[in-house]
Amino acid sequence: MTSVETNVVELHGVSRAYPGPPPLLALRDVDLSIGAGELVAVMGPSGSGKTTLLSLIGTLDRPTSGRVVLAGHDVSTLTDRGLSALRARTVGFVFQQFFLSAGTSALDNVADGLLYTGVPRRARRERAAETLARVGLADRMQHRPHELSGGEKQRVAIARAVVGRPPLLLADEPTGNLDSVAGAGVVALLRELHTDGTTVVVITHDREVAAALPRCVRLRDGVVLAEEGVPA
Repeated sequence: MTSVETNVVELHGVSRAYPGPPPLLALRDVDLSIGAGELVAVMGPSGSGKTTLLSLIGTLDRPTSGRVVLAGHDVSTLTDRGLSALRARTVGFVFQQFFLSAGTSALDNVADGLLYTGVPRRARRERAAETLARVGLADRMQHRPHELSGGEKQRVAIARAVVGRPPLLLADEPTGNLDSVAGAGVVALLRELHTDGTTVVVITHDREVAAALPRCVRLRDGVVLAEEGVPA
């Protein structure tokens, strides 16, 4: 197989600089490949370049130099519209802040993840219900965010990210606002999604979270210091 067939993400000599003063080199000559079906932690302290790396992998930003290849597409060759289309069909995002609509039920928060896909409203809600059941919230679908625990809110956010069945899920500090029990539940859910075939990349500063995943990429000062574990 070619790398296009086996890798969801490829970074080749990727750097990202931001103008100053003072100028900031957030990533420096990063080479990284993430294969289809992997479960990977990207770990490092604050300021190590983790969020910049996630933004580049998820095509929310473009590199200053080097190449980012997502699902076989060199992002530098795509227009903004083409990039948006690739992102919409390829990547689901989960963030530390849940970003749920306060006055909206869990069901409709998840259904809104399909809002711009052309799927009719009834079908959106049916798929949202299926996805909420998949993440263990079949009995909480009509609850609004203020009626949910932190762990339940994060499960809703994960359901919204995967309701469109993207092959790649990017989770940025998904346990950062949770207690240890709820955080462990979210990590277990991410492992389940990985077992079902989703490629999952977890950005974290938490050593315990990173240790629970089969592969860990360690960043510091914008440089990949080491990789631990093997693709799984």
